[in-house]
Amino acid sequence: MVRGWAGPGRGAFNTQLSGPGGPEPGVGAPGNGAVLGGVVGTWNSVLREELVVLCLGLPPGGGALGRGRGPGPGPGPGPGSGSGSGPGPNIAPVPPRHGSRCAVLASCEPCAAQLPLTLCLQLTTFIFFLQAPKKKGGKGGKKGKAAAVPEAVPLEEMSKEQLLEHTTRLRKELDREREERNYFQLERDKIHTFWEVTRRQLEEKKAELRNKDREMEEAEERHQVEIKVYKQKVKHLLYEHQENLSELKVEGTLSMKRAQKDHWAQETELRKEMRSLKVDLKEQELANEVVVKNLRLKQEEEITQLCNDFERQVKEMEARYNRKMQALRDQLDLRRKTEIHEVEERKNNQISELMKNHEKAFHDFKNYHEDVTFQNLALVSLLKEQVEEAKQRETQLEKEKADALLQNKQLKETLQQAQELVFELQKKLAHYDKDKEALMNTKAHLKINQKELKDLQWEHEVLEQRFSKVQAERDELYQKFTKAIHEVQQKTGFKNLLLERKLKGLLDVLEKKEVELSEVFAASKLDPGALSLVSQKLEDVLNSKNATIEDLQYQLARACKAHNDMLQTMEAKLTSFGIPLDNLGFKPLESPVVGQTVGQGPAGLVAVPT
Repeated sequence: MVRGWAGPGRGAFNTQLSGPGGPEPGVGAPGNGAVLGGVVGTWNSVLREELVVLCLGLPPGGGALGRGRGPGPGPGPGPGSGSGSGPGPNIAPVPPRHGSRCAVLASCEPCAAQLPLTLCLQLTTFIFFLQAPKKKGGKGGKKGKAAAVPEAVPLEEMSKEQLLEHTTRLRKELDREREERNYFQLERDKIHTFWEVTRRQLEEKKAELRNKDREMEEAEERHQVEIKVYKQKVKHLLYEHQENLSELKVEGTLSMKRAQKDHWAQETELRKEMRSLKVDLKEQELANEVVVKNLRLKQEEEITQLCNDFERQVKEMEARYNRKMQALRDQLDLRRKTEIHEVEERKNNQISELMKNHEKAFHDFKNYHEDVTFQNLALVSLLKEQVEEAKQRETQLEKEKADALLQNKQLKETLQQAQELVFELQKKLAHYDKDKEALMNTKAHLKINQKELKDLQWEHEVLEQRFSKVQAERDELYQKFTKAIHEVQQKTGFKNLLLERKLKGLLDVLEKKEVELSEVFAASKLDPGALSLVSQKLEDVLNSKNATIEDLQYQLARACKAHNDMLQTMEAKLTSFGIPLDNLGFKPLESPVVGQTVGQGPAGLVAVPT
């Protein structure tokens, strides 16, 4: 119920909210004072409601608002009656935009720009008068102008027609004001409902925020407790890691000291052996020098005698000698070609037989290798002994062969010297009388040399037969040895498989430990800077240890390489001097040992760095 403002001594005007367009009976005031008082009261109530809406800043509602016209009860002090009815037109307000404060100013750009409240109130009042419903027809304006004249006239002096016209005009104005009143009341109610809904949503959101704040505080407390627990665990892990590092350092220093002692002992032994070898070589050099001096004296005597003897050679001896040499060369070439052809055929047959034997042995080994996997230790030892015996026999035969080759070389040298002397003496043949004696002497020497050559050839053939026999035995032993090596490799393969499984298990354990450590770090939620600092320190320590180990391994490999180079040089020198390696009295130690990775360096390693 909205009560109107009373007119000045003329009556009161009461309004009541009704539905849009609903008919409602009412009684009007008979005088001008009552009607004007009702109109002014209606305007004041509408402006007060609009001011409340604007001051509260409530959001405007949306939708179609009905603005109805209908008479309401309005008792006054004077007599009179009036009635009216009719549907009010439905006017859809303009939707608000830019966060406007009211429905009336929804399309107003200054309100969208958030103007001051006083300016908005003035604009609201102005737009309100502009949006008031217009009167139907153009006669109302004329009647209004005409009625302005009788208003100056008191009501007691008006005629009946003027009073009727005045009452009809006032009733039209009253209907128009009622329509506007209903429209603004409906809009006010909608705005109030929207404000209630928004206030209720705001309270719900505030309650949700309070709950979230409480949950965040509880989670922060739990997080602080977990951080304390994991910090303590990390301290324990760091202490254990430091203890392990100290133990590894002590073990590394001890192993380095032991390796240095062993290396020094080996170095002293090798130096002693080198000194003894140098003494022996010096003695042999002195003995060889004496022998060479004696041989040179004897050779000079023989050369002088031969020079005196061969001065009597003649051109006939040269021709005969050339013919015989040509015949001998042809015969030897033919014999050499036939021997080479026979050797090639024999070697080709031997190669084919060896290939067949190898294939047969491979198939037999492939079928037999599952049955003899666990029964070859004794066979390996026996084969090693046989290989050693074969090596000894081979070295002995090589020694005999070297002696024979040395003798053959000496004979060839004497023959070459004789040929050179013949070539030189051919140039000095000037005397025919001395040729016969020289021819006889040369024939005698030639017979002797041919006899010696035949003996040497026979010995050479015997040695070649023995060498081929020893080579066949060596090939057979090599096949047996390779077979034993394959079996040993198979056993080592089984051992490597077991070791790989153990290593895989250890790697799994290591991965589990790393996962546990990462979980501890992740759960502890340490500062990333502190965590990266700890991990960086661990990586630096491990990298330094790995670098030290690599340097030591490289130095050990270089020392082993120098040792092997020295052994190879010594063997080459002994072989060049004709000294067999079995007469050393000891067996040189090769490093690295077969199956051992210690001391092995990269390819192209230089023993002494430049």
